[in-house]
Amino acid sequence: MPLLISETSGSDGEGALQKSFSFKYRAKRATNKALASLHRKPAKAAPEGKAPIQPETPPAPAEAPRPGKDEQIVYLKLSDLHAFKNHPFQVRNDEEMKAMVSSVKDKGVTQPAIVRPLEGGGYEIVSGHRRQKASELAGFTDMPCIVRNLTDEQAITQMVEDNMNQRENILPSEKAKALKMQLEAIKHQGAKDFTSGQLDPKDAGRRSNEVVAERNKMTVKQVQRYIKLNDLVPELSKMMDEGQIKFTPAVELSYIKPKNQKYIAVAIESEVAAPSLSQAQRMRELDQKGVLNGDVIDGIMMEDKKEVDKVILTGAELGKYFGKETTPREMKDQIIKLLDDWKGQQKEVAKPEKKAPEAEK
Repeated sequence: MPLLISETSGSDGEGALQKSFSFKYRAKRATNKALASLHRKPAKAAPEGKAPIQPETPPAPAEAPRPGKDEQIVYLKLSDLHAFKNHPFQVRNDEEMKAMVSSVKDKGVTQPAIVRPLEGGGYEIVSGHRRQKASELAGFTDMPCIVRNLTDEQAITQMVEDNMNQRENILPSEKAKALKMQLEAIKHQGAKDFTSGQLDPKDAGRRSNEVVAERNKMTVKQVQRYIKLNDLVPELSKMMDEGQIKFTPAVELSYIKPKNQKYIAVAIESEVAAPSLSQAQRMRELDQKGVLNGDVIDGIMMEDKKEVDKVILTGAELGKYFGKETTPREMKDQIIKLLDDWKGQQKEVAKPEKKAPEAEK
């Protein structure tokens, strides 16, 4: 029983009652605490001598994922294979093609082409245009192919990546067209993803540029510059591909109105020299101000070109006579040597022939 404390009567009796209740409350609280400690389960002791946890065994190596498990190599007639729509890469009958034809004759096509079915019959080549041409020149009627059901966006992406990775010599205009096609395909695919709630519209353009740059091992700035080259008029684009106009000045010229670009092309032909970067930048600035015309272009193009006449030989022209491993310095030395030999031969030809002495009469 709880202990009750009694006091004297009067006002002291009320204080005694409060002390009695307070004492009972503290006694009850202490009793409950003691009972709780009796029912609490003791903590489990850590087992002695337990072996350390072994790391998980990594999974055994597995095969890499395939585009399609049921894909098979089939031989299709060359007449049933059609070029990719708006294919940006040319199939040139150059030394590289001749080497490919020789290889196809000897070993056949070792890497199958990638094609996709066409609605009207036949197949569209996604990757393998040069292999098809080499097979034709080698005298074959068919070639190995892998048939894939690809969307337009998937086909464009694979076409660009395969050609960019496999071709050794790609013209600037080819790369410009290919990157533009790939960018538009990725944007279109991104729009589809946006309708399904997977893409933020404000990030679509930026992400597309980054994806194209990453897939082609380029910077975003490089991708943007190459795509801008598509704004060159055909005359300037051809000069760029032939090496007459350098890449950076060509990018500057691509910002100029097409009418003035044509004037620039005429000026380049008449001066037999291309504009420098500073000249191209000045013409772009004047074009934006609306004061660029044929006379201004001629005046700019004649600057700094009165002292020396230049003869330009492109890499494609020199490639006919030198191997791919030849450096520009070695080409120059060999050309100078040949010219020296030719000059010596000309002197020998120019010497007057000695007349034989006349016989005495």
